[in-house]
Amino acid sequence: MTTIAPDTKRRALGKGLDSLLPRVHTAAAPAPAVIESEGGKPREIALDQIDRNPLQTRSLMNEEQLAELATSIIANGVVQPILVRPQANGRFQLIAGERRWRASQMAGKETIPAILRQVSDEQAMEITIVENLQRTDLNAMEQARAFDRLSREFHMTQEQMAARTGKDRVTVSNFMRLLKLPESIQMRVEAGELSFGHARALLGLNQNSEIEKAAQHVASLSLSVRQTEAYVQNLLFPGRNKKEPKPEPPVDPNVREVEDRLQRALGLKVRIEDNKGRGKVIIEYADLTDFDTLLEQLAGE
Repeated sequence: MTTIAPDTKRRALGKGLDSLLPRVHTAAAPAPAVIESEGGKPREIALDQIDRNPLQTRSLMNEEQLAELATSIIANGVVQPILVRPQANGRFQLIAGERRWRASQMAGKETIPAILRQVSDEQAMEITIVENLQRTDLNAMEQARAFDRLSREFHMTQEQMAARTGKDRVTVSNFMRLLKLPESIQMRVEAGELSFGHARALLGLNQNSEIEKAAQHVASLSLSVRQTEAYVQNLLFPGRNKKEPKPEPPVDPNVREVEDRLQRALGLKVRIEDNKGRGKVIIEYADLTDFDTLLEQLAGE
């Protein structure tokens, strides 16, 4: 388990297990039949009797947020029980709630409230993946890989994944497209150097070498997502955003002479727009002092 620097934005906890179980039934991945111990009521289980879930989707965890959760647990206890399943050796394996489990260890707790479920390896993995995807604190690449696992290992369609996780189908598709990025760019996204929006914009380029070069440019200049989109479009269509300079319209020599006379008389920039004897005289002033002087001259005061 690796750690990352604290995010500048606080993240919400998401929908949690209440929105996962009972499940939405799909033809490709039917909801598993689970057996709840003690009527589904949580029981206190020793922390050192619980093993980490090897199927966990999350690869990065924010240590500062863990410390904050540990402080909250010291003051208020664990509000939402974790989910575990029994193992043949008498121990328990974590299915969902790793942050609460780790924070409880940091808080010096000996036990944690847990709900016991008897589920298969496949069911445990599906619950773990879907529960994590319903949260909002996974980074973009973790979400992309989680959706990919649901697609490959459970043969879910994008519509089914969207229904299971509460996201729309386009969002699911956009996350899965991130896996087409070069490995070096995926690492930048996972490390927080590039956001989901930056990565999605870079997918518009065709060659890995172009993507890597553009990503370096974006990161070095700290370009926003919108600036990155414009930069990629300029790379794809270099001539599209370049406007041809408009030629200066020809000025009648008589009009030019009058402009010069007015400018000398008023001491201000004067522009005359003439169209076959009709038009307007535009006098520009830089501040209120210029305006007052102009008013005195025009009003004869």
